[in-house]
Amino acid sequence: MSTRLQTAEPVTAAPRSRVFRTDIQALRAVAIGLVVLNHLWPLRLTGGYVGVDVFFVISGFLITGHLVGEITRTGRVRLGAFYARRIRRLLPAAFVVLAVSLVLVVAFLPYPRWGRNAWEVAASAGYVENWFLASMSVNYSALNDAASVAQHYWSLSVEEQFYIVWPLLLLGALALTARTSRRGFRARTSTALIIVVVGIGVLSFAASVVYTLLAPSQAYFATFTRGWEFAVGGAVALVGSRIRFTPLVGNLVSLVGFGLIAYSAFVFDSETSFPGYLAIIPVLGTAAVIAAGNSSASLWHSRLTALRPVQWIGGISYSLYLWHWPLIVVAPFVIAGEATTLSKVAVLLLAIVLAALTKRFVEDAGQRWRVWRDSSARALWLMIAGMLAIGSLVAATLVWYQARVDDDKPPTEVVAASCEGPAALEPAADCDDAFGPADYTVMTTANEYFYTPEECGGFLPILTYGETKTTLECDFSGGAADPTRVWLVGDSHAQQWQGAIFDLARERQWVVTTSYYGGCPVADVSFVGFRGPWAPDDARRCETWSRDLARTIEEQRPDLVLTAMASRLQTADDGSGRTSAQQMEQGLVDYWRSWASVGVPVLALADPPFNGEVRSPDCVLLNQDDPLVCARPRAQAQPPDPVVAAAGAVDSPLVAAVDLTDSFCDAQSCYAVVGGVPVYYDADHLNLEYVRMLAPRIGDAVDRLLDAPA
Repeated sequence: MSTRLQTAEPVTAAPRSRVFRTDIQALRAVAIGLVVLNHLWPLRLTGGYVGVDVFFVISGFLITGHLVGEITRTGRVRLGAFYARRIRRLLPAAFVVLAVSLVLVVAFLPYPRWGRNAWEVAASAGYVENWFLASMSVNYSALNDAASVAQHYWSLSVEEQFYIVWPLLLLGALALTARTSRRGFRARTSTALIIVVVGIGVLSFAASVVYTLLAPSQAYFATFTRGWEFAVGGAVALVGSRIRFTPLVGNLVSLVGFGLIAYSAFVFDSETSFPGYLAIIPVLGTAAVIAAGNSSASLWHSRLTALRPVQWIGGISYSLYLWHWPLIVVAPFVIAGEATTLSKVAVLLLAIVLAALTKRFVEDAGQRWRVWRDSSARALWLMIAGMLAIGSLVAATLVWYQARVDDDKPPTEVVAASCEGPAALEPAADCDDAFGPADYTVMTTANEYFYTPEECGGFLPILTYGETKTTLECDFSGGAADPTRVWLVGDSHAQQWQGAIFDLARERQWVVTTSYYGGCPVADVSFVGFRGPWAPDDARRCETWSRDLARTIEEQRPDLVLTAMASRLQTADDGSGRTSAQQMEQGLVDYWRSWASVGVPVLALADPPFNGEVRSPDCVLLNQDDPLVCARPRAQAQPPDPVVAAAGAVDSPLVAAVDLTDSFCDAQSCYAVVGGVPVYYDADHLNLEYVRMLAPRIGDAVDRLLDAPA
């Protein structure tokens, strides 16, 4: 397939012959170095993720220059040949690494992680991983999922989408120019291309700035928020050679460019609003280096950037990008321990070796492979065959995963022996090894805090917001005429207690209504977000649910409200200058007083000690023989909780808090394994089995509240 466009003049002032650019190869080395070091030592090189933006600008420059050069030489673009070259260049290595990564997942990772990894491998093989991650970023539960071996393919997905769309946009601009020229307009095609590239860049940059403010999690992965970075590279390809720098100015421009990249890498961090307008710093830095290098004059940095080791790293940068991340994810499970400096260095060296081998025997050899070298159609069909092969591996993994899931069911009854689970922390307990190895370390469906028993029907038609349904009724009354009606409300930190609440409900024949909104507090506050700002619409929806829920409880007047939330990780800002914790405390007090005023008792469950905030969520899994190394100081793991403070501030006999910290900690430390039972299910939530062992203590707190004199 080709598209011919008659042009009477060159459409670009770029050099006529393709010249190997050592400065661009060095930029590749810089980019991959930033990304890999950021992934290995994220607290040292906090902004190393800008290496991806460097790659995007380079791609925009090279692809635009190649396409426009072909148009200048031949008057046409052979789209089929262009896409086939991309396939031969990129897909063999990408598919090999995906296949090996999936094998590593099955061989070394606990099976509950197979499912998410398999789906992300499939999304990566289809080059839609960026959209998969964008969709997951709006799912609060997905935020607790461990990293997958393929999530770094999001940037490759963005690039592939660029490769598909960009030639069509350029051809569309040229076709429009040719048509208008026949109508008497004499616009130069080069000007038309520049206008289109700059126009796309401006629109995409505006979208990036706005969307980063409105939906920061999704904006990071979206193609349209990154398109302007490619457009900047394209603009340099179109106009860069027209800008003639004197040797001194060229040297200064290139050094400033490298400086901007370095500034971004060392100053930016996980809290930086990105991509947004701040991405312009590394993007313009990269563009400056490329533009300065358009002159044939040797630049000061060439003495370093043209060195053979730098050029070699740039040459293997694509394969190194593919390999380094799955090795980082899998390595702790291979060595059965948490990552150390030594193991990280070993991962880095192994990634470099695999990248060098892949570059020679897969990347380079794949482009010379006779089967598809001379046939664009054959390249397309072999791409589809590769995707189907990866799909078959994914399907087999998912089938095996589901078979393992079906074998694990929650026990119908949990009874803690004298030294089992939290009982080992009781003052009267005399246990030989209260904090020794766990009976199991892999979290399965039997440990899922969010399980829904058969007593719960479908979602109720109340407190529903679009496709977000929040409320269930679970009837454990056994048909009792006038059962006790209990509401359990909050975010997933309320949901994590439901195993114990449901056990009490079965015993006491309650009807339990649950209403959960992930990450959202049931408090009268100006909500900002959970672990960082939410998109404004999401924050407003949270506030709406919270107010509607508070009003519904007042109207229905249940016999008891149980509430819990991650109030220490949720932020509020009403502009008063008070701390978020103070605002959260007052917001809780306001709701609880309102409920108590109509006779509704409120029992607030204090949040358990932090897990992922103070230790690796895989700490127990990686230290099976000595989980005591996962213990953390009590003051660090259990800082003050606004929920407890609010309960003390209400001053009503109908409001109380139950703080079970001493079921997780002694006077000095908080533990990840107690009495042979893992405490946590994931980075944020408790193990269902451990929670169910706490049902008697929660039941005692309920009795004290309901029996207290009004």
